[in-house]
Amino acid sequence: MSISVPMRVPELEPAGTVVGGPPPRSLVSRVVSRLGGALAQVAVVVIALFWLFPTVGLAVASLRDTADNSATGWWTVFTAPSQLTLENYANLLQNEAIVRSLWNTVLITVPSTILVVVIGAFGAYALAWMEFPGRDWIFVIVVALIVVPVQVAIIPDAKLFGALGMYGTIPAVVAFHVAFGLPFAIFLLRNFFVGIPRDLLEAARMDGGSELTIFRKVVLPIGWPAVASLSIFQFLWVWNDLLVALVFATSDNAPITYALREQMRAFSSNVDVIGPGAFLSMLIPLIVFFAFQRYFVQGVLAGSVK
Repeated sequence: MSISVPMRVPELEPAGTVVGGPPPRSLVSRVVSRLGGALAQVAVVVIALFWLFPTVGLAVASLRDTADNSATGWWTVFTAPSQLTLENYANLLQNEAIVRSLWNTVLITVPSTILVVVIGAFGAYALAWMEFPGRDWIFVIVVALIVVPVQVAIIPDAKLFGALGMYGTIPAVVAFHVAFGLPFAIFLLRNFFVGIPRDLLEAARMDGGSELTIFRKVVLPIGWPAVASLSIFQFLWVWNDLLVALVFATSDNAPITYALREQMRAFSSNVDVIGPGAFLSMLIPLIVFFAFQRYFVQGVLAGSVK
């Protein structure tokens, strides 16, 4: 009589499907993985401090008088904090040329930013969701205009503004900034608007909404991060511009960059004006950036994750 012994047959798996465990990690790899987060944080802090070092120096120099700035470096304020004073800023606000240049900067930057955002948004919506002959060719031309350098158009625009009788005026500076800001604005906003689901727009059209209503109530609320990012880009570019101001503006309607450049001719005796003026000129764009920082990050990352 034979006795049968049950045998366990191992399950067969297709070749290539057996996943082995992770290879053993070396001691160095384990140490790096544990310290990676801390090292990254330390590196970020060091880079941030290194980037802020000139800014801190400018801020401290703007709070010291001319004699202290000429005699010692700004870092000596940490051992002699009595050097700090707000007298430079008080005198700056009484300087007619600087105050006028700050006001001119606002008159140039705000209209240039608003016009670029409004016109660019309308143009981007048309190129993204409206069908008309030559739409693709217009978009190609817009993209091509982005790479045109500013220096190429300075002489032709100067002749055009002279013929129109607006050379040396604030509208001439605004017009130049708007013309060169629109290609990038249309390109940025169009790429964002294309990512909006078509069903939303079709549903709005079926409900009887006009193109203007769809643009105002559907597209703009969704595209607000891109609009905020564009506003920051345009504001910073126009506010910090010097080349266009040197060509198309005069001393009476020049922005703050032009006024500070004029003060540089006598740097040693005008540190009390250049320091607070430069720091104030830098402070306003920083306030604008941090005010819209959340929307700026959303606009930059838009479309990176589907």
